[in-house]
Formats: sequence, C-alpha cells, structure tokens
Amino acid sequence: MSPRVALVTGGARGIGAATVRRLAGQGCAVLAVDLAADDPALPYPMATPADLAAVGELPNVETFVADVRDPAAMQAAVTEAERRWGGLDVAIAAAGVIAGGVPLWEVPPEQEKAVLDVNLTGVLTLARAAIPALLRRPQPRHGRFLAVASAAATRGLPMLAAYCAAKAGVAGLVRALGAELGGSGVTANAVSPGSTDTPILAESARLYALPDAAAFAAQQPVQRLLDPDEVAAVLAFLASPDSGAMTGAVVPVDGGLAL
Repeated sequence: MSPRVALVTGGARGIGAATVRRLAGQGCAVLAVDLAADDPALPYPMATPADLAAVGELPNVETFVADVRDPAAMQAAVTEAERRWGGLDVAIAAAGVIAGGVPLWEVPPEQEKAVLDVNLTGVLTLARAAIPALLRRPQPRHGRFLAVASAAATRGLPMLAAYCAAKAGVAGLVRALGAELGGSGVTANAVSPGSTDTPILAESARLYALPDAAAFAAQQPVQRLLDPDEVAAVLAFLASPDSGAMTGAVVPVDGGLAL
C-alpha cells in the first residue's frame, strides 16, 4: 500500500517542523515547505536553510523552498509532491509570523501586511493549490486540508490586532471549506494552539517586554507552555483517515487558554 502523502508549510521549525516529524514517523511521505529566509518587513529571524535541511534529513521527508504568499510557488510545491509520490492526501498550512507590540494604528503598515499575508492569505493560497490535488485522488478518498489557527482567533490580544484578525480569518475559512467540500471525502479542519514554545512565542515575549516566553505559562490553566509536538499530535490525528467525522472544526490545543 502506498504511503499517504502530505505537504506542510512552515515546515522548517516550530509547529510545522514538529508536524513533519510526527507524520514522517507515522510513515507518511512529507514535503516540508518553507521560505527559509528572513522577511525584511519583520524584525526577528525566520527559519534558515539549515533549519529546513535538518528537517529534510528525516526519513520519508523532502524539502521545498517556497513563499506561501506566492500562488505560483504553492502550485509548484503541490506539483512537486504529486510528481514525486503520485498524488497528495494531506495539506497543512502551518506557516506563521507575528508582529505588533503597539496599538494597531501604530503598527508599521509593512508589518501588518506581512502578518495578514502569511497567516491568512498564505492559508488561502495553499488551499487554492492543494484542494484540487486532494480531489484528484480517486474515491474513496480521505483528503485532509488543515490549518494552524490560534487561541487569538477568539481571544482579543492587545497589541496583536492584525495577528488576531488573521487567525480569526483562518477559523472562518476552514468552516467554509468544510461546508464547500461536502461529501467529497476531503475535509477541512484547524487546530487552535495556545502559548506554545516556538520562535513566534519568543517574539511575542519581546513585543510585550517580558523577560522570556516562559512568562506566558501562567495565563494557561495547565500552568505551562505547550510543546510543539503536542499540537503536532492533534494535527496528525486530523490528517489521518480516522478523523473523517470531523470537518469545519477548530480544535483547541491551548492548555485551556481560551476558557
């Protein structure tokens, strides 16, 4: 039996890399997609080529450099997965960035644009490229389109307005896609993480002038930061055929942050 084929954006580090590792460990063939370069609009470092190369050393994993904001690049990534493994079963939009630290009207426009373009438009762009590929699989199919939202989709976070708006958009998008995909055998779902130990959380701590990301642990009922692999475990379940009863869902993996 051929392995399931997955494509994961933001695959070089954080939740994306943890998801690549989790899926590959379960026998999936995975294309890890990342820009692997800094964004001049954002004041903190992005994943590096070395980060992406390290993920590519995992069994069953290949890498692909692409910007989620670029429709042609996302189509090329999907085409590469289909060329290499004969099709696509799972597409996961995990690429994300953050900016803010001041009220919305004081955020530099280029930073606001980067947050909206990567966190929301990037998910839409992957959906446009990947869902037709998921539907190209013959019936009975078990295609999965997944996205990483955030507790910020429902909880207003001061000085992170654009991030909240983008993540709320992701939640709305997967609900609509779940309805649109109907009985096709392809589902659309999202996870909504809380404070997870990733570079984005470290940048959030800097934006809030906190000593480090560990300061966010107290706001979650579990009284700790989440590990990216805990979020990846839920994404891996949603990527599996066993999740067929779920579509249009936004699953909290937030340590109780949204309570």
